[in-house]
Amino acid sequence: MKGDTGGKMVMKSKLKWVGLVGLVLSALSLFTHFLLARYSYTDDAVTEYQAITIFSWRPIFESADLSPTSKLHRRLWGPVRRLESLQPHAKPRQNYAVPVSESNRYIFVRIRGGFHEIRSSICDAVVIARLLNATLVVPEIQSTTSSKGISAQFKSFAYLYNEDHFMEALANDITVVKTLPKSLKGARRKKEIPSFKVVNSQSPYYYLHHVLPVLKRHSVVELVVSDGGCLQAILPPDLEEYQRLRCRVAFHALSFRQEVQELATKILHRLRAPGRPFIAYDPGMTRDALAYYGCAELFQDVHTELIQHRRLWMIKRGIVQGNLTVDSNTQRLNGSCPLMPEEVGIILRAYGYSWDTIIYISGGEVFGGQKKLIPFHAIFENVVDRTSLTTPWELNKIYGRETNLVDKYPKTPPSAEKETTKHESWKTAGQRPRPLPPPPARPKSYNIEGWWGWVAESDNEPESTVIELRTNAHKLLWEAIDYTVCVEADVFVPGFDRDGKGRPSFASLVMGHRLYQSATAKSFMLDRKEIAKHMEEINDHLYEFNQTWIKSVRSHLSKSLVDGLTEESKVSKSLSFLSFPVPECACWISKPNGASSRASTTQLPGALKVAPSCPAWMGKDVISHTGDEENEDDLDDDDDSRPFSLFFRQIGGSGNRNTASSGGRGGGEMMSSKEETQMEDQEEMEGGDR
Repeated sequence: MKGDTGGKMVMKSKLKWVGLVGLVLSALSLFTHFLLARYSYTDDAVTEYQAITIFSWRPIFESADLSPTSKLHRRLWGPVRRLESLQPHAKPRQNYAVPVSESNRYIFVRIRGGFHEIRSSICDAVVIARLLNATLVVPEIQSTTSSKGISAQFKSFAYLYNEDHFMEALANDITVVKTLPKSLKGARRKKEIPSFKVVNSQSPYYYLHHVLPVLKRHSVVELVVSDGGCLQAILPPDLEEYQRLRCRVAFHALSFRQEVQELATKILHRLRAPGRPFIAYDPGMTRDALAYYGCAELFQDVHTELIQHRRLWMIKRGIVQGNLTVDSNTQRLNGSCPLMPEEVGIILRAYGYSWDTIIYISGGEVFGGQKKLIPFHAIFENVVDRTSLTTPWELNKIYGRETNLVDKYPKTPPSAEKETTKHESWKTAGQRPRPLPPPPARPKSYNIEGWWGWVAESDNEPESTVIELRTNAHKLLWEAIDYTVCVEADVFVPGFDRDGKGRPSFASLVMGHRLYQSATAKSFMLDRKEIAKHMEEINDHLYEFNQTWIKSVRSHLSKSLVDGLTEESKVSKSLSFLSFPVPECACWISKPNGASSRASTTQLPGALKVAPSCPAWMGKDVISHTGDEENEDDLDDDDDSRPFSLFFRQIGGSGNRNTASSGGRGGGEMMSSKEETQMEDQEEMEGGDR
């Protein structure tokens, strides 16, 4: 009996071990599945692999990618060859003294505003410190210091940027310290430091004749910058070296902290994993910008009232000079309103981008909600953003360890004891008929109806809660990720390039960075007035094929790649130097065949022609990027024999492929390869070029 019992126990023990080993192997299999199983490949195309993935995005491709040597691929994704000889060059070109190792003058800067305002203000602060021969204390970003509950690991400047890299990169320009010396810290705590509230675009004269005398007397001054820049964009010719200093700060010294940069790099790798180029699209639809330019009537819902409320607030504070009620359609036709996502989608499809093009949407949440992006998602299948390419724990990692916050407006319902007391008093109150019982008290919280619920109850916008303040700090990190992706994208498309103060916005900084870093990268500088005119022409048959209209749109987009630089140099540069940092931070390189680069600049904007020749030491690095001479007009003759339809997918091959939109206005007409070839030949004859 004992032997039988012992044998059974041994058998049960073995079964337990077998089960445990099986569970471990299953867990390892699932983990490997998470990491590796993304797609399955067939001879025809890449097909979807039905498996659980780490993040939600799995691209859908119907046709094989274009050959990089095809004319269509080069027209859609290839470099802008007319800008091929323009190279970044921000190093000093004249006698440039190294800063004094120890200075007894300190400038302390507090910066308020959004991502693009902070970035511009930091560059200006460095230039001012150099101008006044003072030591710069690492600037303080108010959006982080005023937020409650953010990680104590990252504070102020270090919350967004790499502090050590910033100091090292500017070692030959100015002296940067992390904090004030002990002798001046006490004065700052007691608010005894002279403070200047600097308005936007102050002249060098102001700092030399107003700030410098105070700095000499007190050894320290504080600058409070809240308007997105504290120095004028265009400096006198004798201060041209200070413009190049701006470039060194913006494009070399301002590096995001490691955690943010690593996540942005991961997103870029995931975007490029399918082996195809991608477009970065920034809608630019913010509430402040819509209110400033009077675009409220573009929304026929509660968002119209929210925009009007904001515009009234701007009028009362003198930010907007005009009437509360504005004809939004007139503003749209004048090019003063953002392009709607649906309009951008139609324009890109007309240019030739297929429905399965990968498009990354930047800029966080689009004002108006996700419903404004529904038509865009219907036109393009592979539309992604930051959230669909990351996991929640990856985003939480860049925030650091944060404390739990209790909202300023409690959402707890009234106590049951009070409700019982009211009900009992109603039962014993006088003779019948008695009034109806009192309604239950509703907590004063607008989150019940959404963040805009206050519009129906109050004329005043509620104060930001502690959670909203912390979210504002998170938005800086989100925009840092989007900024990196947009700068590195194969194509960049801005929906709007102005902020809520009428100045260049996030999209303008991206275009300026791309122009400096790689001038040949495609950035469509769309003329919104011209696009609105094109959209009016097809308003009654929006989704129907129109050969003449498509040819006109393609011509406009091709010309905007270079001709749009003229408008940027006239309008944006006068407001923000970083939106157009040439010719001060650029030079022309000679071509490999020895021809002068000046010969190819005859059709370029005047702002680019005056860029000097690059020094000899830059030649070897650039020649390798310069290809053989090619007539750009030939690229408009796309070697594409596939049938093409404007907004409808091909039907055939796989039975589960349906049209991208079956409820559009008008029917979709397929375009034959013969018609496509005739159309491209006509474009070539008319000499459409970029």
